[in-house]
Amino acid sequence: MSSHALPDEPQLDLPADDGLNSENLNSQVQRTEEQILVLRRQQDALEQEKRELEELGRKQEQFQTGRADLVEKLARSLAVLDREITDAQKRSSLLQDIRESFGQHLEILDAINARNWNPADLHRELTKALGAVDDARSDYVRSFPKISPERAANLAGGAAGSADPALGRDFIYWLQSGFAFTLPLLALGVILLIVLVAVFNR
Repeated sequence: MSSHALPDEPQLDLPADDGLNSENLNSQVQRTEEQILVLRRQQDALEQEKRELEELGRKQEQFQTGRADLVEKLARSLAVLDREITDAQKRSSLLQDIRESFGQHLEILDAINARNWNPADLHRELTKALGAVDDARSDYVRSFPKISPERAANLAGGAAGSADPALGRDFIYWLQSGFAFTLPLLALGVILLIVLVAVFNR
């Protein structure tokens, strides 16, 4: 079998566009990188905005919780303060009345001067003076527990026979206080007795 030689095929002279394709690809890569950079910046901005919104939400929640808590506490405190002020005003008025009463008794007792008594009215003057002393003592015994209710309560417990040493000390305190208060009255009684003896020995 004879072989026939094939004629050479004509070669096409195509333009070289490798350089053009490479430039387009590089341009697309650059644009893509720029878009990625823009997206990253947008993502960072969105994340920052998210953090700020979350922080704002936490602060708003803290504000609402704190305000509600303080409003409730302040309202209760105001109610307590109103009661305390009312009680304090009542106690202040009571103490003022007691002070005025004690002051009047003290003024009356200080004004008693047995040397100025008329011997003819000695019995009447002495009865009047002893009445003033009794009135002062009664008012003192009645009013002093109102000045110091804690000590009055301890005194009542001690009088009931409590074995608590603290209550015993309170009773001793009251005993000493009562003696200190009645000592001037006893001295006045002694003076009155001396005056009576001097008058009757004339």
